[in-house]
Amino acid sequence: MSELQDRYIRFDWAIKRLLRQKANFDVLEGFLTVFIGEPIKIIEILESEGNQESYDDKFNRVDIKAKNSKDEIIIIEVQNTRELYYLERILYGVAKAITEHISLGASYSEVKKVYSISILYFDIGRGTDYLYHGQNRFIGVHTHDELQVNVKERNAFVTRTPASIFPEYILIRVNEFNSVAVTPLEEWMRYLKEGVIRPDTTVPGLNEAREKLRYYSMTKAERHAYDEHLNAVMIQNDVLSSAKEEGKMEGRMEGRMEGRMEGRIEGREEGIQEGIEIGIEKGVEKGEKRERLKNAKGMKCSGIAPDLIAKITGLSPDEIENL
Repeated sequence: MSELQDRYIRFDWAIKRLLRQKANFDVLEGFLTVFIGEPIKIIEILESEGNQESYDDKFNRVDIKAKNSKDEIIIIEVQNTRELYYLERILYGVAKAITEHISLGASYSEVKKVYSISILYFDIGRGTDYLYHGQNRFIGVHTHDELQVNVKERNAFVTRTPASIFPEYILIRVNEFNSVAVTPLEEWMRYLKEGVIRPDTTVPGLNEAREKLRYYSMTKAERHAYDEHLNAVMIQNDVLSSAKEEGKMEGRMEGRMEGRMEGRIEGREEGIQEGIEIGIEKGVEKGEKRERLKNAKGMKCSGIAPDLIAKITGLSPDEIENL
C-alpha cells in the first residue's frame, strides 16, 4: 500500500480528541520529542477551562504534564492558532498554564517550566523559516554576558539561567514547509502540512500515527464530527480572509473620498494616492479594533481580571468596562 492510499486525520483534530487518550500518548510523545529536541514522557493531559472541546473554543489549546530527559516535571501547552492576535494569545495561554497548575499559596519554587508550541496553518508575517524558537534570556547591556541566578535547591545554592525557568516558545509555520522530508523533523512537517506518512517511517510518533490516526478507522459518527471540524476550519479561515478584505475595501472607499478632497484642494494627484493609503490603514485598524474587542469580551466572560485584559489587548479600562 502506498503512502498516498491512506488518509490520516489532521493533527489539530487528533490532538484535541484521539491523542487525549492514554493509549495514544505515544503519538503525542513522539511529536514533542522531535520538536522539543529531547525525550518527553507524558504523565497526563491537564484539564482546565482552556481545554473545551468545541469548534469556537476561544483558547483552542491542550495542556500536558510531562517529564523531560532530566526527569523534571514540565508543562507543555500546544495551541492550534488561527487568529490575528496570535502573540497575545500565546502569551495569555502560557500565563494560564502557569497559574492554573500551581496551588494557591504554594511556593514559587513549584512553578513549572512551560513549553508553548503553536501549530500555525496561516500566514503570520515575514520570515523564511518554517520553525522558530523563542526564549527569555537576560543579556548585559554593556558587557553582553548572560545573567545567571543563584537559587536554593535541596539546601544548597546552585546557578541557573533564567532560560531554564522562563517559558520557551516554538512556532511551527506549517504552510512554509517546502523541503523534501529527510530528517525526523521534516517528516513530521510533511504530515502536518500534507497528511502524508511514509510507510517505512521510523520517526518517533509517526509510525504509531499510521496505525492510530487513520480516517477510516474512526466510527461513522467520529468521521462526521471530523468532517464538520474541517468545514468549521474552512469557514473560520474564510471569515478571517473576508474581514481583512472588508477592512481593505472600507479603507479604499474612505481613502478615495479623502484623496479626492485633498486632491481638489491641493490640485495634486498625489493627494488621492495618499488619501487611499491613509484610508486603507484606517480600515485595517478598524478591523483589528473589532477583533480586540471580541477577544476582550471573551476574556471578560471567562473571569479574567480587567487589568490583565487591558495589558493583553491594549484596550482602555473604560472600553473593557463597557463590554
